[in-house]
This record gives sequence, C-alpha cells and structure tokens, in this order.
Amino acid sequence: MNTCYIVCALDSTLDFTPDESDFVIGADRGYHILKKQGKRIDLALGDFDSSNEPIDFENVIKFPVMKDETDGAIAIREALARGYNRIRMYGAIGGLIDHTLAIIGEAVKYAEGGVDFAFYSGESSILPLNNGTVRFDKGASGRISVLSHSTVSEGVTIKGLLYTLDNYNLENKVSLGSGNSFIGEEAEISVRVGTLLICTSKNNLENHLTKR
Repeated sequence: MNTCYIVCALDSTLDFTPDESDFVIGADRGYHILKKQGKRIDLALGDFDSSNEPIDFENVIKFPVMKDETDGAIAIREALARGYNRIRMYGAIGGLIDHTLAIIGEAVKYAEGGVDFAFYSGESSILPLNNGTVRFDKGASGRISVLSHSTVSEGVTIKGLLYTLDNYNLENKVSLGSGNSFIGEEAEISVRVGTLLICTSKNNLENHLTKR
C-alpha cells in the first residue's frame, strides 16, 4: 500500500526509505529535519513558526500562524486529499502535551474511517486500532500498553501478553491496560467496538506486527 510519510517539528530519527509511489511531507520544521537527514521531500507546508531557517524549496504551501488547525492536522488532510490511506507520522508526539493530544485525536478520527495510521516518536510508537485485530509475532519484546481512546471500547481481548483480557469493556478513565509486556509468544489484541491506542516500541510495530 502506498504510504504518506509526514515529518513534524520534533527531532526524530527518520529511518524510512520511501518508494517511488510514496509521498513525503515536511510539516513546519519537519522540512528542515528531512533536509538535514538527507531525505526526499515532496512537499513542505505549514506556518513555519518553529524555525528561523529559510525554506529553500519550490513545492511549498504556506499558512498563516493564526489558523484553526495545527500544521500536523493540515498535513494529514493534504495526504488524504492526495489519495493516501496509509500514513506514518514522525516527530508529532511527545512535545507539547496539547499538540500531542490534538494530533492523536485527529488520527483517531480518520482511523475510525479506515485510514491506516501510526505515530513514531524516538523509539516509541502509537497505533490507533478501531473495530479490529492486530497480531505480533514471537520476536516482539519489551513493554506494550493497550489503552481505550473511546469512552468505552467494547469486547477487548488480549492474548499472548503477560496480562490478558477476554471480551472486556475497557474504559478510558482507568489505567488498566498500561504497562503490559511481551512474553515471547504470538500476541493478539482485538476490539469489537471502539478505538484502542496500542503503545509499544517502533521496532515491534515495524518488524513484528503481522496483521492489522
């Protein structure tokens, strides 16, 4: 599936290599991060208020600082408008808490409509899962948390992790689901109705996720 890579303002190691059919967006300071790491850039967009460096690029969409959306949200909308239904965001979470919560909310909105999202920040990742199942192979290791973004995620089942659940209604007002871990077995997480946020290492998501 063709992928749109969106790089936002927070420093992040960009270890992806886009295919010819993929699309790479530098949102605000993300343009400079892409440039410094020698990555391909197809589009730069944003208000560019997080960097004093000039934008030396021909394909730029500039927005005013005073606007109703964050640069990350605008980049998501641009990716969808170009027909990309698989989006990977780097440097979008882990800085200002309001920006982190806002961009996760944007991603969940589109994930509930069928868009394949994942966030990468440092060595961590967040995968929104709506009404579905994910599986990890035996090589996945370390911590994993399964949190409800919906008020109640119905029918949550967790298999093959240290702590398991069976058809449980998981609320977003409890810490149940955080601080779980892989145990060297194939793991499966499913939700019948609702949206989960699966938080784990980037390596687990990239190399050991076998089904989504």
